[in-house]
Amino acid sequence: MQRERDVTTPCTLLAIESSCDDTAAAILRRDDTGQTRILSSVVRSQTGLHAAFGGVVPEIAARAHAEALDICAEEALSAAGLTIRDIDAFAVTAGPGLIGGVVSGVMCAKGLAMATGKPLYGVNHLAGHALTPRLTDAVPYPYLMLLVSGGHCQFLLVTGPDGFQRLGGTIDDAPGEAFDKVARLLGLPQPGGPSVEDQARAGDPARFSLPRPLLDRPGCDLSFSGLKTAVLRTRDAVAAEKGGLTRQDVADLCAGFQAAVSDVLAEKTRRALALCRAQTEAPLTLCVAGGVAANQSLRRALETVAAESDAAFTAPPLALCTDNAAMIGYAALEQMALAPPADMTLSARPRWPLDQSSPAMLGSGKKGAKA
Repeated sequence: MQRERDVTTPCTLLAIESSCDDTAAAILRRDDTGQTRILSSVVRSQTGLHAAFGGVVPEIAARAHAEALDICAEEALSAAGLTIRDIDAFAVTAGPGLIGGVVSGVMCAKGLAMATGKPLYGVNHLAGHALTPRLTDAVPYPYLMLLVSGGHCQFLLVTGPDGFQRLGGTIDDAPGEAFDKVARLLGLPQPGGPSVEDQARAGDPARFSLPRPLLDRPGCDLSFSGLKTAVLRTRDAVAAEKGGLTRQDVADLCAGFQAAVSDVLAEKTRRALALCRAQTEAPLTLCVAGGVAANQSLRRALETVAAESDAAFTAPPLALCTDNAAMIGYAALEQMALAPPADMTLSARPRWPLDQSSPAMLGSGKKGAKA
């Protein structure tokens, strides 16, 4: 049986995030009324380190995290006007993610906790995203979360700090991964999401006929691998006919791809909201988080779906949609009354599904279920 959350104990917490290519640290403070404020949030991007490789190189990312973690923690403390002695607890992303980066963060947090004698909490990176609407907008439980990023895409009915029911998700590529791959196909810079969105503004989304995968099947599962392949084949056909691609060709391909992703996510979101309605009579809020949530075309499509389904809509500010440590700290504050602190055996996990009662969507192996 879960204990009631203690929201009256003040706590100043330092959080660390290093699951992919952003090194981050943040300071959060919960007061005696249960209100939480972000005192500082520092994020160091590695985009420049990986630009020449067309994507994130795990080994480079891990080394960069190891070099930057202590600097980010010091900057977060300085920005908050605090010292390490003012910190009551530490939180760290313990998975899922690129294992070298997760290990770097976990080891840094362990060292801080051991040196100060303060408690340490290991947090699921996906829980950080899923609980962010509670931090930014005080969204009440339950709510529907569309977590859409470079590595993940799933619909979650969030019923509590550790209550996550997966209603559907991608069976192959995540949308952010598809955006990155399409950008590479069209010779656009990484990260692909902003590049494709920028090009799409000047494009005609109706020029090319691109598929809307899995819309002919019931349920909320998604697929983006075939859409990416369709863009490749269309690119090759246009290039063969013209002897290359014009700027307008690239813009039209980006617009068509983005429209296809938006259409698929909108329809699947409509279905997910219907499933939620069948499970609860409480007022619902549709929330979206993750890096792809920054895409304005996607946001508009989801806002329309929410309005049509009589649901509220919220998307955190961009700085809290992408990877950051503030969301990790908030998840720890939400969850710490439900589970004891971790000890020095806390391990990094490359795979860590939020809903561990549902069958794995992407298979599993020695390291556990992928999603």
